[in-house]
Amino acid sequence: MSRTTTPNTRNYPRVIAVGAALLMTAGAAGVAVASGDDTARSASHAEARAEARAEPQAKSREAAALTGSAKMFRKTTEDVTFTFDAHLTAKNNGDPSKATGTFRFVHLDKPGGDGGWAKGRIDCLMTGGKVATATGIITDSNLKDIKGGRVGFTVHDQGKKDRVGYSWAAVGRPDGTKKLPKCTSSAPHEKVRQGTGDFQVVPWKVPYPTN
Repeated sequence: MSRTTTPNTRNYPRVIAVGAALLMTAGAAGVAVASGDDTARSASHAEARAEARAEPQAKSREAAALTGSAKMFRKTTEDVTFTFDAHLTAKNNGDPSKATGTFRFVHLDKPGGDGGWAKGRIDCLMTGGKVATATGIITDSNLKDIKGGRVGFTVHDQGKKDRVGYSWAAVGRPDGTKKLPKCTSSAPHEKVRQGTGDFQVVPWKVPYPTN
């Protein structure tokens, strides 16, 4: 014959008190763990932010650069655009003739009209402050007689009020001469048409002699 167990109601207050104590202890431990996790996460995030800030400083800056695209100011319908993506790496800081990149220029009688264009590879880049001089070899053009020749460019980066010059300014059309020395061009006499683009020049870190 089974015996029915009668609850001991006299122990309820003690059980409740012990249970409450256990819950409080567990809660405190949970808060402590959570606080520890939060602290660890905060520290981890702080370290990540510090590393992110330090990374650009650790990464070596390129020695010089000329980038951007813009149209030239004209009082006529002419549509003239220059585009540059020229770079000199930090390891080649002492030799501007090891610059790499591309250039392109287009000269049309009106937007979408007739005219000439050329593109090529950069073979020299020098910058001083916000002025850049670059040359390159024409690799493709609709003006067949200038392919393979060298042309030069000068850009004065003035914050959307830039100026541009080019080696054929005195002769009126790209001559693409192979005799043009590297990094040779004219003064930046042309104005950029406002709102059509912007050029960016990274100043060259000149390797001055130390003795």
